[in-house]
Amino acid sequence: MNHFKHCLFGVVGLFLTLSLLNAQERPDSRNSFESLSVAQRGGVLNVRMTFKEPLALPPQGFSIAKPARIAFDFENMVNAWGKSGQIYNQGDLRSVNIVDTNGRVRLVLNLNRAMNYETQIEGNSLLFVLSPSVESDSRKGGVTPKVEHFAPADRASVNPSSIRDIAFRRGKDAEGRITVDLSSPNTGIDLRQEGTTLIIDFIKVTLPENLRKRLDVTDFATPVLNVNTVQHGVNARMTIALRGLWEHNAYQANNQFVIEVKPVVEDPNKLVQGTRGGYQGEKLSLNFQNVEVRRLLQVIGEFTGMNIVVSDSVGGAITLVLKDVAWDQALDIIMKQKGLDMRKNGNVILIAPREEINTKEKLEFEAKAQLNDLAPLHTESFQLNYVKGEDLRRILIDPRQTMLSKRGRALVDQRSNILFVTDVPERLENIREMLLKIDIPVRQVMIEARIVEAGDSFTRNLGTRLRWGATKGDIKTGPIEPESPIPTGSDSSVVWPINQAYGAGFAQGGGTTMPKFSPTEGGFFGLTLLNSKFSRYITAEISAMETDGRGKIISSPRVMTANQSEAVIEQGVEIPYQSATSSGATSVSFKKANLSLKVKPQITPDGKITMTLDINKDSPGANVAGGVAIDTKHVKTEVLVENGGTVVIGGIFTQNVRQDTNKVPFFGDLPYLGWLFKDRTWRDTKEELLVFVTPRVVVESLAIR
Repeated sequence: MNHFKHCLFGVVGLFLTLSLLNAQERPDSRNSFESLSVAQRGGVLNVRMTFKEPLALPPQGFSIAKPARIAFDFENMVNAWGKSGQIYNQGDLRSVNIVDTNGRVRLVLNLNRAMNYETQIEGNSLLFVLSPSVESDSRKGGVTPKVEHFAPADRASVNPSSIRDIAFRRGKDAEGRITVDLSSPNTGIDLRQEGTTLIIDFIKVTLPENLRKRLDVTDFATPVLNVNTVQHGVNARMTIALRGLWEHNAYQANNQFVIEVKPVVEDPNKLVQGTRGGYQGEKLSLNFQNVEVRRLLQVIGEFTGMNIVVSDSVGGAITLVLKDVAWDQALDIIMKQKGLDMRKNGNVILIAPREEINTKEKLEFEAKAQLNDLAPLHTESFQLNYVKGEDLRRILIDPRQTMLSKRGRALVDQRSNILFVTDVPERLENIREMLLKIDIPVRQVMIEARIVEAGDSFTRNLGTRLRWGATKGDIKTGPIEPESPIPTGSDSSVVWPINQAYGAGFAQGGGTTMPKFSPTEGGFFGLTLLNSKFSRYITAEISAMETDGRGKIISSPRVMTANQSEAVIEQGVEIPYQSATSSGATSVSFKKANLSLKVKPQITPDGKITMTLDINKDSPGANVAGGVAIDTKHVKTEVLVENGGTVVIGGIFTQNVRQDTNKVPFFGDLPYLGWLFKDRTWRDTKEELLVFVTPRVVVESLAIR
């Protein structure tokens, strides 16, 4: 046994010795950062880093505006400088921090203000060129456009890049979205603004012939007028013409470069216009090529102070270039690209795939439902003031509602209008909150209607009529005997009018004519054409009459009712008439001739009133064989009126023009002389019905006069 132990220890010792020898012989594959120097040249600050071996690619970097910082990550790197930070206070550079963890070195430049940067690889050195960020707005008088090196070109790539497609779409908020499909995610992009134009240069990118065109997108009603894309030397240039007040936002996700131009509504209370799409986070810039999503989320959490919990199922890589965007917008872009979702609780954000979050929430809801099925029941009474208990009970027990659980019950005491509910505490709390909203006094509405009937009538009568009469001694002959003959002169002859409807007669004797007028039908005068010595004579009557009448009838029914409750008010008479029964006997029935107003108001949340109106104006008409005809005027409609406003809901206008002619056959048709044998009557009657409705919401201080 002891011999076996000695052999085992010898084998283990030999293995450890060989491992140490191999570790000493195998060189370290990681590069090392050795020194850092800072130099100020005019307005440009140069930061030079020296490494043991040259870098293959520029580092991935990102920047934030508040506080002003720029950070770079070096993969497979160790810190051989021997310092974790140093204060410089040279130009706009305050200090530098070096963090070395898990084979990765992060360089953080702490600045006094936001600055633009460019990277250049020079042998074993990496040069950072920092320049002040010139914030000039050409729309407000700026003259120096700011050039954003949106995505630096990949110098290690030898394959030429190209643009595969260009698309334009209009967003739901009237923003113009231009999407450029690139062949490589490492394409260099420069973005600058000149006046009301955005110019985008795609560095060393080939533009196919079919995409070299000008897109006129004026009809989309966005700030974008047109998009012109051309080949500009070795680069592809896109020029976007804009109008009005606007703000732009650009980002790149994998092979797609997207620029959004959103209209800005000018706010006179703000010095700087723009909303940044509603995102309120601090602005930052991100530049990552094919970086892990978990790593990118970690970076956002570190520089925003938010606690981000990432699910184990989140994976994959993404190429992301963002310039001067809010951090919550950057997080939203990342989640949309990778199909992720989040749930926020305080300052902790949980990020996971959308399906995973939905499944987890579904399981939580099911577990909660099971707990409700096992929870103890409680009984609570609710004193109802304005709601009828039975109506509320029917709502609670309705199987289509979800107010009560499966074990819930509701009872009502009709005498005291108390509702008793037995259910789990959570459902009882929901019912209590519901009663606070619905058990309130119902508002009332006063509706006043004015029904105006206006009439305008005109009648004119003009013409001549011949009348025949006869006399012989004391014997009077004629078609109609007058009520009081008028004797004249020494002759006892009397003239009897042929048509008593005129109401006037004339007698001629001894050369004297005496007219007689009717007070109702106007007037006429007569002339005897033959002397009374003849047994027959002719009297010519010339009539002229004109009447002009105007009248107005106003009915003003008014009624008060509760909100969403129908009210009816009517006034009128019942007219009896005889009707036959099935046995042949007659019975007396009644017809209504009423003025009625039927209305159902509803008060809208903004204080207006919606009314369903039914107005009827009946009156007795002509007598017919079956009884009395009813003249009906009826209006039925639904209108929306402001509180206290008046609306005209209907108008009926009728005009009756009539012309009657009475004449003697043949003689009345003679030219010129025909007027002696005919008369004409003109009638013009106008009637108009107007209905005015005025609703008012009744309050305590409102007095009805």
